[in-house]
Amino acid sequence: MAVNLSTVQLRHPRLPEMIGELLRDHQLPAETLELEVTETGLMEDIDAAAHNLHSLRRSGALIAIDDFGTGYSSLSYLKSLPLDKIKIDKSFVQDIGQDEGATIVRAIIQLGKSLGMTVIAEGVETPEQEAYLIAEGCQEGQGYYYSKPLPAHELGLLLRQSQRFDRAVNSELR
Repeated sequence: MAVNLSTVQLRHPRLPEMIGELLRDHQLPAETLELEVTETGLMEDIDAAAHNLHSLRRSGALIAIDDFGTGYSSLSYLKSLPLDKIKIDKSFVQDIGQDEGATIVRAIIQLGKSLGMTVIAEGVETPEQEAYLIAEGCQEGQGYYYSKPLPAHELGLLLRQSQRFDRAVNSELR
């Protein structure tokens, strides 16, 4: 399960403790939780964010940086923070048809993979975008090409019917 953390939540001094309590109360292993943070959220108070992220990562939770490329973070934070996943912002994915957009997406994929992170492309809307991402080695995708946002009761139907969704949630696009 992926959960977005706000800037306020990210720097809360009891965040790791509160998340641990919730996981215990619901009898969920920490490994089932992916916490998503934005570059902007990280930069508000990098020391508090780093402390909490390291603590959460030690507990087993996965950490993803969301909307990558839209903030002003230093690339040095990619190697010093306990990040498992990097999510390419949809604004870059939408520009894949242009040389500069494709170059940026390719560079982010290579960067993430070289740092041992899973790379996820947000905002995949066309088969051409998916084909490009697969060719470049992107491991996961999300967006309207696979499904629009759904209420929980419709998710089961989608899982049974959609081959494209299977490609989106597998560990590799291909």
